[in-house]
Amino acid sequence: MGLSDRVRLGLLTRWVTPALVDEVLGGCRKRDRRPGALPAGFTVYFTLALALFHQDSYDDVAENLTGAIAGMGEHIPNRASFTRARERLGPEVLEMLFRRLAGPLAPPGLAGSFWRGMRLAAVDGFLLDVPDNEANRHAFGGPKDSRGKPGGFPQVRVVTLTETGTHAAIDARVGGFNGGERDLAVAMAASADGMLVIMDRGFPGVELWKAYTTAGAHLLLRARSCVARRPVQRLPDGTYLARMNLGGQKGAHPGGVLVRVIEYRVDGGEVIRLLTDLFDTDTYPADELAALYHERWEAESSYRQLKTFQRGRQEVLRSADPALVRQEVWAHLIVHYCLTGIIMRLADGHGIDPDRISFVKVLKHARRSVIRQCADTPAKIGKCLALLSAKVCRKLDNGTRRLREADRFLKRPNSLYSYRPKDQQRAPARRVPAKAITLQPTMIQ
Repeated sequence: MGLSDRVRLGLLTRWVTPALVDEVLGGCRKRDRRPGALPAGFTVYFTLALALFHQDSYDDVAENLTGAIAGMGEHIPNRASFTRARERLGPEVLEMLFRRLAGPLAPPGLAGSFWRGMRLAAVDGFLLDVPDNEANRHAFGGPKDSRGKPGGFPQVRVVTLTETGTHAAIDARVGGFNGGERDLAVAMAASADGMLVIMDRGFPGVELWKAYTTAGAHLLLRARSCVARRPVQRLPDGTYLARMNLGGQKGAHPGGVLVRVIEYRVDGGEVIRLLTDLFDTDTYPADELAALYHERWEAESSYRQLKTFQRGRQEVLRSADPALVRQEVWAHLIVHYCLTGIIMRLADGHGIDPDRISFVKVLKHARRSVIRQCADTPAKIGKCLALLSAKVCRKLDNGTRRLREADRFLKRPNSLYSYRPKDQQRAPARRVPAKAITLQPTMIQ
């Protein structure tokens, strides 16, 4: 039992310190009361290790944590003991730990992180598959086929407020498949004070608009053609003001909001409509806002890091209980935030864009540091980070990253027998020229 206090989480201990873990456990009133049971502090580190080594079993993760500590590797409890320890811990501890850690990481002046004095952030969501049992399906819901029968795994929905320049999660909410992303996004409005928040066309709504603007945030949202489609005033730059109302309301209804509408095309494609509360055309040019919307995709890059590399491609979460599912989701968010912190530490040390640093390489080094237990003190953490910095940045230069793109296709169709024509098969990423953005001035009839 005394040896468990020596267990650390490698490089991630730089952020998830033992002092912080003890403080959070005290705030959640999770104290060790059963003699002989796995300690709560060790269980926190073990749960985070489950997210860091998602594809490993309970025994393998425990071996990764304790194998380098003399006297611990020979006495690893069985899986049931770890499950009971996780149940005693509950999801609240990991959620509070995430909220103590999460926040912006971009230093002033970092490219892609600020625009005209406002920090850039994006709101979006993703789904994670959970084990298919009655408890999880009742708690979270899941996709259904045309006859209303369950199809596929139950799914938990995660919506985050992500800093575009660093991929760091500033805030997050966890819900079910049957719940909407918009409701979870509204709950994060208070965390966006002073930021310019970018969202896609599934989010616009009066409630969300009022929640974010009241909290001191500014918005740049893509909208469908039916939202705020009637101009009420034309602005000098060709954009216009319109009203966005609640469902069923028309005209200048007091429940609606006034928005600025920007319409443009990219390389002559479809018309894209953006809504914003930045009305001053001189201070906030329409062409810059149109180009800025592209930064929303940084949230998708963040989700790819978590879902494809950290969790593993198409992997199902391991928890069979809804409370443990939520605990596991918060653990994944904490681990991703710590890995992002490592990337920012390396980028600051070399004066380069954090996008140039390989997330996969940082993830592998973080895993090795846990297995070797070689970063259990601040001095050893600094030495390990210096070694990682030399390895990760060895082949990088300070040049700008070339423009690339890859076609988007549905990778997980609902039907197992869907057909993809040969001319729509996914092609590798390729170099492309810069996009040409053309504003579409609108005349009031």
